[in-house]
Amino acid sequence: MKIAQVAPLAEAVPPKLYGGTERVVSWLTEALVADGHDVTLFASGDSLTSAKLCAMAPEGLRLAGIRDHLASHLVMVDHVRKRAAEFDVIHFHVDLIQFPLCQDIAHKTLTTMHGRLDLPDFHPIYRAFPDMPLVSISDNQRLPMPAGCNWRRTIYHGLPATHCPYNAKGGDYLAFLGRISPEKRPDRAIEIAIKAGVPLKIAAKVDKADQDYFDKVVAPLLDHPLVEFIGEINDREKCAFLGDAMALLFPIDWCEPFGLVMIEAMSSGTPVIAWPLGSVPEVVDDGVTGCIVSSVDEAVKAVERARSMSRAAVRARFEERFTATHMARAYVETYAALRSDTGEARAPVPLFGRDGRPTLRPATVNAPRPALAMPQSILRAN
Repeated sequence: MKIAQVAPLAEAVPPKLYGGTERVVSWLTEALVADGHDVTLFASGDSLTSAKLCAMAPEGLRLAGIRDHLASHLVMVDHVRKRAAEFDVIHFHVDLIQFPLCQDIAHKTLTTMHGRLDLPDFHPIYRAFPDMPLVSISDNQRLPMPAGCNWRRTIYHGLPATHCPYNAKGGDYLAFLGRISPEKRPDRAIEIAIKAGVPLKIAAKVDKADQDYFDKVVAPLLDHPLVEFIGEINDREKCAFLGDAMALLFPIDWCEPFGLVMIEAMSSGTPVIAWPLGSVPEVVDDGVTGCIVSSVDEAVKAVERARSMSRAAVRARFEERFTATHMARAYVETYAALRSDTGEARAPVPLFGRDGRPTLRPATVNAPRPALAMPQSILRAN
């Protein structure tokens, strides 16, 4: 099958530092190539891939200091559209900007929604282009979306079985990995560690949008002998960081669409202590790969539970559910289903009802929605 993978340009594929979507695109691309497919990757020029690389920017835009990525992404989507006849399937990972340019070839496109979908500001475009086939990365991610979206499947992320090697021993500290932001709740992780009397290592980047939160809320909590702030780390360092941990703290306060760090920890054999929000109940098997808790006190108790959990069982469940091979197989099945479709167009969902009100489907989500900068991957909040 001839497949185009269209990645965000914010980071290289795979990213040099932080970048969840680009990392998933890399793992998927490499698995597809290994399976014998003819894959072209549209990405930044500093990407490393076994596929045919079509460089759409010299390097990842974030590390190049480019803040607004919209113009670069529009140029890339236009380029992909002009080459559409070369591919059986065009798989987009840049959220929604391709919809107006590709509505006439919707039947040969697939868009994986990598970001949060509970912001109604973006819902009009999903109603206006109902033909665009979509994949969610968790069932929970879909819940706030308008009715009538062309959901094809939920496909969980997967990573190579060798990417984060199994660590049978683990270590004596708790790990927090990701972004420093209000919805990720590093302050809650610090509270858990201190109450449990267990060291906490925080490996995270601080975006400019979250600098004020870091300065006012997190930084004052770092002056404690049990807390160590490491900062942003690369892929190799990350796997060692997770594998050497006793448990990963994932104390989120929002509807996380997936939470890649959870399966990276599980690959290492490290159990996850997480709040039951967003994708967590779909990813963590409570009592097997971690502990699902609803309060700091429960999390403190879970630290002792995690200490005695079988790391081999955590790794085994990862291999059953979250490898790149599983992910690629699911996408190939979805690509094949697209090719067998009739291609009949569907009518757009009205933007407003007869009463003049927006035709919003009520959002059924299970966590507060903090006000954030635009989270779509084209403006970097994955």
